[in-house]
Amino acid sequence: MIYYEYPLSERIRTLLRLEDLFDRFDAHAASPDPHAHHAALLSLFELAEVAARADLKSDLLQELDRQKSVLTALRGNPHVEGETLEQVLAAIEAAHHGIYQLPGKVGQHLREDDWLMAIKQRAAIPGGMCEFDLPSYHYWLHKPADARESQLKSWLAPFSSIRAAVEIVLGLLRDSGRPELQHANNGNYQRMLESRNPQLIRVSLAGDLPCVPEISANKYMLNIRFVQAAPSAIRSCTDLPIDFELTFCTL
Repeated sequence: MIYYEYPLSERIRTLLRLEDLFDRFDAHAASPDPHAHHAALLSLFELAEVAARADLKSDLLQELDRQKSVLTALRGNPHVEGETLEQVLAAIEAAHHGIYQLPGKVGQHLREDDWLMAIKQRAAIPGGMCEFDLPSYHYWLHKPADARESQLKSWLAPFSSIRAAVEIVLGLLRDSGRPELQHANNGNYQRMLESRNPQLIRVSLAGDLPCVPEISANKYMLNIRFVQAAPSAIRSCTDLPIDFELTFCTL
């Protein structure tokens, strides 16, 4: 199954982008190839840009506080696994404390590094990171792979509490919904949302189905149009029976 997620708020959209960038950084940093470490550094710059939102820290702190209150009320509930609940509460507390202790904007440590900012400035120019543009960066890419990986992780470390909070909030959000089996006729699916007011919509399709969902939604209506996944002209999948799972997620 392939999962497609559609956020219905700017806050969730930002968290999904951060999650994707963290995963991308990990994949690139784990490789010993210098080109992969170059890609990891570019992902780090993107992380700093996305995380620099002035309201990110306050939004995460408020959400962690809210989830802590909700989950604390479940202590002693016979239908809740006590040990798992305490682990989640401990993770929320650790992430909250870490974010609260962060000084200034998220990623400020990168902006204060002149060497990194010189690289970031050249990265905005197509082909602007050749060895004759940045000889010191060329030298860094020729250092041993484990030394480069260690430095990449040290640059990522100040983001750890933000990453933990993103994982907690998105994990709880995804777990809040229950998938429903649905069927689309003529490549289209429409549904009134009534009082659901979801924050995230998830659509899962069989991986061998050559269609992808184009999702649009507001607080009243959900519309999904299934189109061909081929990179050619977009055409609706009107001649295929499409069964999919639909999940509404709300914190």
